[in-house]
Formats: sequence, structure tokens, C-alpha cells
Amino acid sequence: MIIKFRLHTLLLAVALFAGLCANGANTVIKASLDSAYLLMGKQTLLHVSVVGNLPDSCNVQVVDTAWRDVEIIGISEPTYKDLGNNRKELLQDVIVQSFDSGMYTLPPIYFIDGGETIASNRPVLKVLPVAVDSMITVHDYADVVDIKRHFLDYLPDWLSDYGIWILLALVIIGGAGFVYFKWLRKGKLPLMPVKKPVPPYQLAMQQLQTLHDEHLCEKGEEKEFYTRLTDILRTYLDARFGINAMEMTSTQIRRSLRENADTKMSEKYMSRILEIADFVKFAKIRPLPEDNASAYKSALQFVEDTKPAPVAETTEDSKESKSIKSKES
Repeated sequence: MIIKFRLHTLLLAVALFAGLCANGANTVIKASLDSAYLLMGKQTLLHVSVVGNLPDSCNVQVVDTAWRDVEIIGISEPTYKDLGNNRKELLQDVIVQSFDSGMYTLPPIYFIDGGETIASNRPVLKVLPVAVDSMITVHDYADVVDIKRHFLDYLPDWLSDYGIWILLALVIIGGAGFVYFKWLRKGKLPLMPVKKPVPPYQLAMQQLQTLHDEHLCEKGEEKEFYTRLTDILRTYLDARFGINAMEMTSTQIRRSLRENADTKMSEKYMSRILEIADFVKFAKIRPLPEDNASAYKSALQFVEDTKPAPVAETTEDSKESKSIKSKES
């Protein structure tokens, strides 16, 4: 009887040792909550530990569809711990959150070991509701606040958004218009040097010299010569005396010259030129070379006789010029 009892005891010990050895060779997964109680809306960690003969890279598996009342916010990166004897421990944290109070049994966490899927235990999480004040502290909707309105609030949105650009464009357009009417319309620019106008006498003498150098009469172009000659003199009369000779006939020009004290004495030269010019342009008479030369000289004489008299120096200017000359001597 004693021998039989000892035999049973020995067999039981061998079976337990074999079971422990077999259990030590298998992969074990365990899940534990950081706190079994959670305030509604807050987050907590679900610690997952996998121990076994694990590969170098592995992860736990979570079935999202099984998590309804408790939501998964995220999963941390895995960390490994070497336990010796080719065994490792995989550690990962699952962040959970719930917005409904109650007692919940969490779904299992899975780990795939070769072709076998191992499930963890199912911890229980109690979600506590948030304390709410009594109805006495519940307030009605607040009254409408009277906001102070500014001038810009009454403007349309497009004007408020692009008002600066519109103002800048108006300033540029206004500045361009001012420059145009102030200077460009008159042929002047504020930053450009203004050319001094050529005096009528000097301009007429230059034009007469240019006409003489072209030798139009020698080329048989007497009509062109007299047309330009009379135009030069008409322009001179307008600029020098204000006589609108370009719009007058020859008779009207003679009358205006006789009525003007500055041109009365020289009217004979202009009459001689206009007479020959009318014959050439309207009667198509070809004048002699002497007539052409006489007409040109008459034009020169008329301009010379009617040029403005030189302005006399003032007493101060004369004194300054005399002092300068005395210093130089």
C-alpha cells in the first residue's frame, strides 16, 4: 500500500514537472490596466506583456471593431527585454479612453506566434461619470451683447479686404493725372531741364540761313522758296508782335504792319516780299534771280530792323561790372 502511494506521488511529480517545462516553452500574453477606475473623458494605459521565444521584430494585434464603449487612442512602440535562454519579453502600451460611464470588460489583445493566435486576459475597467452641478447653477442663454461698430463695419467686405490697394491705385492715378496736366500737357517735366525758348529774332535768322543754304531758286523751285520765306516771316510776326499772320492775307498783313509803330518803318520790305510771292504762287510767274536775291535781302532787313532793342543794364549791374573790370585791371 505504501509502495503504491509512493508510485502515484512520483508519477504526479513527473507530470507536474513536465507541465511546468511545457508551460515555460510556450508564449504567454498578459494585459493589465494602469488603473481600474477611469473618469469619463480621461485616458489610461493598458500594459501588454508578451513572454516567449519571440522574433526580433513583432507587435501585438488589436481588433478595432471589438472596442466599442472603450476607444483606442493609440499604441506605443514595442520594447524588448532579454530574459535569457532564448526568451524575450515584449512590452507595449495601449492608450484607451471612454465617454460613457459604466463597467466594461475590455476585449483581449492578440499575439500571433507562428501559426497560432494567442489571446490575452480581459481586464475590467470602470468608467466613472463626471459630477454635474445641480439645476440651480444652470443658466439661461446670455443676452445679446451690443458690440460697438466702427466705420469699417459698414463697408462691404470687398472694400474692407482691398481698401488699401484701391486707395493706392487712386493715389497713383491721381498723381499721374496731376503730372500730366501740370507738366506733360505743356511739354514740360519737373525733373527734366527746361530748354530756354529761342528768341523770335534768332529763330527767324536761323531759318532764313537754312533756307538760303538749300539754293531752291537755283534748282528751279521758286514756289517752294517763296512759300517757306513767307511762312518764316509770318511765324516771326506772330511770335514777335502777336500778329496772327498765318491766318491773314497779304493785304491784311500790310495793314497790320502799318498800324504797328514798331513795324511801320519796315513795312516796305514785307510788302515787296509779299508782292513777289503772290505773283509766283498764284500767277505762276518765274522771277529773275535778282528778284529772288532782293526778296531774301528784304526779309533779312525786315527782321533786323524789327528785332528787340538790347536791354540796358541796371545801375547795380553796371556797378558790379565796373568793379569786376577794375579788379581784373
